[in-house]
Amino acid sequence: MFKEVKKSIEWGHDTLTLETGKIARQADAAVIATYGETSVLAAVVFEKKPKAGFDFFPLTVHYQEKYYAAGKIPGGFFKREARPTEKETLTSRLIDRPIRPLFVSGFKHETQVICTVLSHDLENDPDVVAMIAASAALTLSGAPFRGPIGCARVGFTDGSYILNPSVDDMDNLRNNPDQRLDLIVAGTKDAVMMVESEAYELSEAEMLGAVEFGHAQMQPVIDMIIDMAEDAAKEPFNFVAPDYADLYAKVEKAGEKAMRSAFGNTDKQDRTKAIKAAREEIKAALSEADQEDSNLDSCFKKLESEVVRGDVIKTGKRIDGRDLTTVRPIVSEVGLLPRTHGSALFTRGETQGLVVTTLGTGDDEQIIDALHGESRSNFYLHYNFPPYSVGEAGRMFGPGRREIGHGKLAWRALQAVLPAATDFPYTVRVVSEITESNGSSSMASVCGGSLSMMDAGVPLKNPVAGIAMGLIMQDDGQYAVLTDILGDEDHLGDMDFKVAGTENGITTMQMDIKVAGITAEIMKTALDQAKDARLHILGEMANALTGAGDFSIHAPRIETMKVPADKIREVIGSGGKVIREIVAESGAKVDINDEGVIKIASPNGESIEKAMAMINEIVAVPEAGKIYTGKVVKLMDFGAFVNFFGKRDGLVHVSQLANERVNHPKDVLTEGQEVKVKLMGFDDRGKVRLSMKVVNQETGEEIKPEE
Repeated sequence: MFKEVKKSIEWGHDTLTLETGKIARQADAAVIATYGETSVLAAVVFEKKPKAGFDFFPLTVHYQEKYYAAGKIPGGFFKREARPTEKETLTSRLIDRPIRPLFVSGFKHETQVICTVLSHDLENDPDVVAMIAASAALTLSGAPFRGPIGCARVGFTDGSYILNPSVDDMDNLRNNPDQRLDLIVAGTKDAVMMVESEAYELSEAEMLGAVEFGHAQMQPVIDMIIDMAEDAAKEPFNFVAPDYADLYAKVEKAGEKAMRSAFGNTDKQDRTKAIKAAREEIKAALSEADQEDSNLDSCFKKLESEVVRGDVIKTGKRIDGRDLTTVRPIVSEVGLLPRTHGSALFTRGETQGLVVTTLGTGDDEQIIDALHGESRSNFYLHYNFPPYSVGEAGRMFGPGRREIGHGKLAWRALQAVLPAATDFPYTVRVVSEITESNGSSSMASVCGGSLSMMDAGVPLKNPVAGIAMGLIMQDDGQYAVLTDILGDEDHLGDMDFKVAGTENGITTMQMDIKVAGITAEIMKTALDQAKDARLHILGEMANALTGAGDFSIHAPRIETMKVPADKIREVIGSGGKVIREIVAESGAKVDINDEGVIKIASPNGESIEKAMAMINEIVAVPEAGKIYTGKVVKLMDFGAFVNFFGKRDGLVHVSQLANERVNHPKDVLTEGQEVKVKLMGFDDRGKVRLSMKVVNQETGEEIKPEE
């Protein structure tokens, strides 16, 4: 009934298995990839007719995690998986980026790749497994896909690269001092297609070495997919790329001069209008049949690309007149918004980000519910891209894949320099509002985020800056690496390579390639240029701020204190009664964890001091031999009870009231009277023993035995 094909290799620390022919047989291809006990099903379907009216390749990739994969039941009212989580969205983008450029040019058939996590062993992250499964399924499907690709995760510990480190090794990298890198690299047999990373100030050589290590380690995976395709691949789909050479010749003849003139405008808005006018001029010069040709948009794009790319290669001059390595003018400002905890406006050319930092307490931490367990994050960054940032009117939705992806990239760049939670017990939220965009708004978010956090008083280890690099690559092997790319250079170029870091090293690196991969030589050139640009930007940022500023008067102050574990219950009280009283009376926010660490937060310093004093009264232990001032709270026949230490009372026996005989405590004391007592010690039951007769009640000094 089933025509199963199964291949396995030993890869890294576990066995990687690919199998097809049994599940999802109505898809064009379906492959289950298993690594350890983590399994992902990838199913591929593509329409056999092109999508009418589309001038782009309609590819969608969906990665989805099922809670049953880890033996869990979803939370919430409906108890089922709902909208995609941030991890699912980011992984969908991760898979899409290296496979999209490998489809044959001109293929506009709707294609869908769905990757479903079926089993998760809590050790091997499903994202790499899903990308391998998707690559294998596409290779078997018969679609015009010039793969396969492989991929690998790379760690870096004690100067050595590690293939596919475990989830625990990678989880919360900031709190794992032994692990300095989480890098995913994908590529073909000959070249690298995609890089995504989170690093801790690694050098350019170390990052390049990680990419080369990952590319070498993925080769057995590529070989296995090819081996499987020989046994199970479908016949290649009969796709013939559209031939519009004649139409393009007409477009080029009619409008090359106008298009070249349009790209001579250095201002983005003027250039956009001129390009639109050039298109209309070209269209008017064509016949009615040519105007209706579905390939006309492709011809326009090709002409724009040839004009921009050709000029860069020939002259070394770019659209806005810069050379290959110059960064656009930068203006950095901080403290713009009076009521926010920290704010910065970072402007680089026609790209601008207004970035705001808010400081919160432990109650504001983000709860992350993932397959491998629940965790909390005290730093998160949100990126917003309103349509006015590119001079357009558009519909406003919630954050899409692009916003989530750009926000996570900026988060990766900045999290490496945050202080330890023990040194800075705040929750930090950074929001980047992109107010203008013409190339690399995510890197503007990094620069603005660094300034904004320092303006809020966050003691970053080092300021962070980011830069986007581009590439123009010709068929004859000539290439040019561009520093600080514009939007048009990103759109018409061959690479989007973002690098962020401090003066000491790289904290994140993301690369997307639109051609069939790049070489190590090109990557090295890009990294070297990016370092020079990063140091230049850090210098410009220093004009605004070089370190943590003063705390805003509107930000909460947080003080921490630690109490013995056996005192936690006393601080909380029955049903939380005591801690609620502390909050109500002091006005401060009080949070205590299972280790006895207490965080006390309030914009008012007096509230914090009062809360700390109340807690100290509960947890502090009186010292034997020390003299205290107390108040008589009750008189009994056998002595007086004195409140001498916080809420703690002790008995002064009638024999310890005075040096002469006392018949009854009421003869020498009254309730409410202030007295001086010495703590003589504790009895067998832990009760305190107090004495008044050994203390001078006027001076509070101890009376020596001879006196």
